[in-house]
Amino acid sequence: MNVNGIKAIYGYEMARMRRTLVQSIVSPVLSTSLYFIVFGAAIGSRISEIDGIAYGAFIVPGLMMLAILTESLSNASFGIYFPRFTGTIFEVLSAPVSWVEVLLGYVGAAATKSIIIGVIILLTANLFVDIRIAHPLVMLLFLVMTSVSFSLFGFILGVWADGWEKLTIVPILVITPLTFLGGTFYSISMLPPVWQTLSLFNPVVYLISGFRWSFYENADVSVGISIAITSGFLLACLLVVRWIFKTGYRLRS
Repeated sequence: MNVNGIKAIYGYEMARMRRTLVQSIVSPVLSTSLYFIVFGAAIGSRISEIDGIAYGAFIVPGLMMLAILTESLSNASFGIYFPRFTGTIFEVLSAPVSWVEVLLGYVGAAATKSIIIGVIILLTANLFVDIRIAHPLVMLLFLVMTSVSFSLFGFILGVWADGWEKLTIVPILVITPLTFLGGTFYSISMLPPVWQTLSLFNPVVYLISGFRWSFYENADVSVGISIAITSGFLLACLLVVRWIFKTGYRLRS
């Protein structure tokens, strides 16, 4: 294991976060806080509780998940796309590091940034509402698994994209709508039966539901199923990344 190689890639990506602190940390936290204030105040005044949970507290896990998914995708995709765009990716490919070590550097840094943002959002939300975490270890498990999974997915997106437009099309047109429709601001049990069934085909539902269960022991689907779906997605992304490095897909051309 080339630890120095991992440190070099990881350190470079983390240094980029420090250089762009406003964009990397302040912007997503401010955006999430605005969501919280607007939805918590506007809708919370009409919906006092959902399943016995104050509405302001109910939406916190969903808002955290929204920020984590978005930031994991953007950080990981930009992290690998920019070296491809500038041509410096060949320095990484020719270095004495394996694909696992390259992945640990890029994905590890992206996941770390997302976890930091998630924790900051949690601390910020605690200033507005009382938050209790019934299962801290499960919460941490979902936080790490989601950050790593979508950082892997972002890495795949960054390799696949051959232009800046493609780099943003999936987060904007796919991930954001799925997150908003995945129970971020509501419980899917509030929907008509037909829409409840359709919602179960949305993978983000399982992420938000499992994450919310770790806070309030309230979930739309079984927490075991949520963990299984997240684990399956993580494994699938790992297999795709392994195939990318074995074939050199869009890395060597």
